[in-house]
Amino acid sequence: MNRMLTVIGLMSGTSLDGVDAAVIRTDGERIEGFGPDLSLPYPAALRQRARKILDEAPTLSPRDPELKAVEHEITRHHVDAVRQLQALVPEVDLIGFHGQTILHDPAHRHTWQIGDAQFLSRATGLAVIHDFRSADVAAGGEGAPLVPWFHAALLRDVPGPVAVLNIGGVANITLIEADGTIHACDTGPGNALLDDWALRHTGTACDVDGKLAAMGTVNQTVLEDLLADPYFARPAPKSLDRQTFVAALDRVAGCTPADGAATLAAFSVEAIRRTPLPAQPMHWYVCGGGRHNPVLMHAMQAALGAPVEPVDRLGWNGDALEAQCFGFLAARSVRGLPLSAPTITGGPDNLPGGRLTCAGLMPMPSWICKTGDAGGT
Repeated sequence: MNRMLTVIGLMSGTSLDGVDAAVIRTDGERIEGFGPDLSLPYPAALRQRARKILDEAPTLSPRDPELKAVEHEITRHHVDAVRQLQALVPEVDLIGFHGQTILHDPAHRHTWQIGDAQFLSRATGLAVIHDFRSADVAAGGEGAPLVPWFHAALLRDVPGPVAVLNIGGVANITLIEADGTIHACDTGPGNALLDDWALRHTGTACDVDGKLAAMGTVNQTVLEDLLADPYFARPAPKSLDRQTFVAALDRVAGCTPADGAATLAAFSVEAIRRTPLPAQPMHWYVCGGGRHNPVLMHAMQAALGAPVEPVDRLGWNGDALEAQCFGFLAARSVRGLPLSAPTITGGPDNLPGGRLTCAGLMPMPSWICKTGDAGGT
């Protein structure tokens, strides 16, 4: 039987709200249990700097001084999150460090997550698995979404077809058929456009409780124009950059703040509804920040033709799920297990991924040498 590892998973998503960190006990296939978790928000100034990096990423040099400064600050927050969990769970084997995506362009075989894995390893004294997406993208896959392996492990005893819908900055779906086959793709915008619109018109970084959208009316003409984007005609698997639909903010600029929010919320929901699936889910479970937005949840219940519930109804921790996932994927990586698959990312095979950094450990732990062959730095 494979060794169970205690892993701290770290996730900083496209919403740029901060670091989620969570402890998981797993061998990358089975999940023995979960430990404590926490969220460490980024200061408003760091969010603004990181948001500017997203806009400039296509033309930025990796050596750009502001980019390196933002990367250091983001990594420092990850270090703080790990140290807080280490105080609660001293015997940790490994960190799964996703980093902060600033550019995702699989069409040009490029995906870019910033974060200093060597600094994180040295500061915490732990081995770090990072760079989860590059191997799949280099092989011609989409490099996203990566959460479906974790969803499938959690749903092992739930009859399919069943869907898990993650609404973060971008929305993505995991569909698990009755025979266990996993399908996945990014469906379209999640919270990113709503967040940007709310910040522009209210000064708040998101549409809290969907209150702005709830006061508005959907502009159907604008909505159909947004849904005419060629992305929605592409077959799955497919993936998005956070900024793919940023021009939608200009398209709704003639709306009132409330109508613009309502239209952007409808855009996210309708993109989900129109996603072609090989089987219709009997049940939808929603994770990510979008599950806290009543406007999104009510609209999905009306649109999807099956029960729609937050993943918390399954006993999952919906706020820690992605952090737990990257702990799970780190354990898969050190064992050389696949992180991607043709029906998940569109890559040519079930490919392993992730890179191992042990800057904080000398010598390297023997269990790493015995359990996998993750690429090292």
